[in-house]
This record gives sequence, C-alpha cells and structure tokens, in this order.
Amino acid sequence: MPDIANLVKSIQDIMRKDAGTYGDAQRIEQMAWMLFLKIFDDREQELAITQDSYRSPLPKHLRWSEWAADPEGITGDALLDFVDGTLLPKLKALTGGSDKIAGLIRMTFEDANNYMKNGTLMRQVINKINGIDFNASADRHLFGDIYEKLLRDIQSAGNAGEFYTPRAVTQFIVEQVNPSLEKRETILDPACGTGGFLTCVIEHLRKQAKTDADSLFIQDCFAGIEKKHLPHVLCMTNLLLHGIDVPSNVRHDNTLSRPLRDWSPRERVDVIVTNPPFGGMEEDGIEANFPAEFRTRETADLFLVLLMKLLKPGGRAGLVLPDGTLFGEGVKTRIKESLLTECNLHTIVRLPNGVFAPYTGIRTNLLFFTKGAPTTEVWYYEHPYPPGAKSYNKTKPIRIEEFEAERAWWGSEADGFKTRVENEYAWRVPIDQIKAANYNLDLKNPHRTDNGPGDFDHLLPKYEKLLKDIASTRAALKKELHAALTR
Repeated sequence: MPDIANLVKSIQDIMRKDAGTYGDAQRIEQMAWMLFLKIFDDREQELAITQDSYRSPLPKHLRWSEWAADPEGITGDALLDFVDGTLLPKLKALTGGSDKIAGLIRMTFEDANNYMKNGTLMRQVINKINGIDFNASADRHLFGDIYEKLLRDIQSAGNAGEFYTPRAVTQFIVEQVNPSLEKRETILDPACGTGGFLTCVIEHLRKQAKTDADSLFIQDCFAGIEKKHLPHVLCMTNLLLHGIDVPSNVRHDNTLSRPLRDWSPRERVDVIVTNPPFGGMEEDGIEANFPAEFRTRETADLFLVLLMKLLKPGGRAGLVLPDGTLFGEGVKTRIKESLLTECNLHTIVRLPNGVFAPYTGIRTNLLFFTKGAPTTEVWYYEHPYPPGAKSYNKTKPIRIEEFEAERAWWGSEADGFKTRVENEYAWRVPIDQIKAANYNLDLKNPHRTDNGPGDFDHLLPKYEKLLKDIASTRAALKKELHAALTR
C-alpha cells in the first residue's frame, strides 16, 4: 500500500520542476483533475464488468486507460499537444453517451487547466498516479487520505475558506440528524466542499439498506452545491469512490447567488447537513438576493437564512456555525429571532478550541433544529477535551469516540427529549431567557466555574506596571542602539 503523504509529495516534487506549475494552487488543481480521470477510468472498468449495458460517455481515445495507462506511452511534446489540444477541450464540450454522466464530466472540467509545460515531467506524474488501483478496496480507501492531504496543502497555499471538516464532526452530525432510508428522505448539503457530509450520509443510509430498491434510492436521494472548482472536482471523485455511479446531483455553483424567493417548495428537502463557509464575506450584490431584514455579506448568516427556507415542514438540520453568529447583533439578531420562531432549535453543542486546526482558530458550534414549531427551550452541551488534552491539532484531531457522552445523553426528539438531564456539561435555557437577552445564544456553562479575566481593580495595577515595563525596556534598547551607532 503506497504511503499517501510520500505519494502526494513525490508528485508535487515532480511538478515543482515544471515552469508552469509555479505554486501549490496550480499543482493541486493539476493533480485533482488527473486523479478524477484515473478514478473515473477505474470505475468504468468495474461497471463494464458488472453492467452488461454500460456504455462509456467518453470516446475511446479520451479514456485514461487509452492515453495514460502505458508507462512507456505518449510523452513529451506529443503528450502536451494531446492534453492541451484534444483532451481538455473535448472534455469541456462533451456531449452524447449517457446525458447525466457526460454532463457531469463536462461540469467537472469546465474550469480545469493544464499548467504543466513539460510533457516528460507530466508523464512521470501520470506514472505515479497509475501506481494506485482505485478498484482495490485498500487503495480506494486511500482517497480520503489523499484529498485531506490536498486540502492541507491548499490551506498552506493561502486559499482561505478551504478546510476539511473533521470526520468525527460530520459523522456525529449525520448520526444525530439520522436521515431515514425507510422514509425515503431527501438530503442536501448546500456548501458541500469535497463531499465529507454527503459521503457520510451515504454510509449512514447503506447501513439501513435491505433491498435493491433501497440501494437504488441511495444513488439519487442527495444533492450538493459547491462554489469552487477544486473542491467540486474532489467531491465528484470522492462520490465515485463511494459507489455513486453518476453523482450528477452535485452542482458547481454558488448557492447564495440565487434569489431566496426563487427556491420553490418542490426543491425543499427533509434533511440538511452542512458546514457553510464562515469568517469571510460574499461578493458585492449577493445580499440583495435575500429579504432586506436579513441582508449581510457574512456567508454563514446567509446560509442559515437559506437553510430555513429549504427545509420541508418537519425537516431537520445539523450544521457547524462560528461563535460570531451566536452572539452577534443587528442582522444576526433578526436571523436568530426568525430561526427560533420558525424552527425548534433544540440543541447546541459547543466545541472547544482547535477542532478545525490548522485551518482556522475560530470557535465553532453544532446546531440542530427542526422546522415547523417554535423553540421553547435550547439544550446546550459543552464538549470537553479528552482527558489530558488541552487542545486539538493535526496529529491529535477530535475523534468520534469522544462524542459517546453526547450520544448517551441525547434522547429522542419524538418525546421532547424528556430523558435529558442537566449535568456538568449540559444545561437547559428557556426561550423567555433567550428573548430577554436579545436572542444572544452565546451562553456559558452555568455548572462550571469561570472566573473570567479577573477583577478590574486587581488587573488595572498589573496592566499599568506592564506598560511601565514595556516603556522601560524600549528606552533601554533605544539607548543601547544609539550607543552602538555612535561608537
């Protein structure tokens, strides 16, 4: 089994020798579309064996196995000419075959570019990728590691907003929202990124599948939307590896660019699970797609408004939101008032620092609500660090086992969560208290001692002494520097 970190690094090292891939962003994008074609080809070979009627949407000369699989095959200028003059242009304009699959490939490649200028180096990259057999279960499983490594590299390349939701968080949210295969529920992630929530939903539903009809329903019961090209390509690839034959319900689009009033009732869904982008601002004019009282350029707030619109009556949502949404005022207050009026915000899980390290240090929360009845009380659960830990990091991320306490405490919404009890980490807040605090949801755990920053009268002398020490140190440094320059 290849070592993923070394495999990705070896590919990037080859690309660094190429004059065209001058930055990590270009190298990652190049690698993404190549991986897609290799994985799609492996998937096609499997489908050709299992489905007698399968017909590829790709002309034979465009298939990976035809132009890339032979390690001694086309290389140098001939390879560059083929990729730039034939492969990418034809994939961007693909027609015929199965309309859905052809459309999927066309959408996946509409913004794809070949940055490499050296065909010999490109052949070396292709041969590295050929070392992975995505029809082998062990190698297929590696793709999760590959795209997580790519996402870390994206973050290092300075592309803010691209980050991987920890597997433990996606799994816990999906488990608690609990999409039902028996009820034939529809699921949406309107900011699906690389498909972490969607693949988790697929795995969750497959555990419930009993018939061929169940398995067929899973192929088409979910939808996703992703604004950026690279995460969208990785999402398509991820879904293929999770056995979705035609993941055409995942669109490359900006969910927020569509006016809120244009979403029709027939587009509403039973379940939404998502981690909308936060900490950033949408482009000018996007806020005009929303009612005047909810207009803001803060992405997370706009997604929260959208979620309320897209849920069916009785529909359920689980999502990640930053602290800023909980305590913010103005537009944020009006959004929270609407949420608590239209939906039952029954649970907020407060996550500690470091859950999304190294991508962001912003504190986050998991919100769970059901549309159709107003909130009467909100239960909070403060997720603790595991024993001995003071933070999370890349080598010690949050684990699903840490949510066992929440799982045991959770109870059932059907009986109004009557089995829930307050404890060291859990507490209940009536809606009247929230309204009286102007819909501030940033509430601290009353069962835990929090001395805060300290007493003002005690801290002021310390602060004044610190300022004097800083001034004294600055003066001493200035004196030494002056003496050194005048010698």
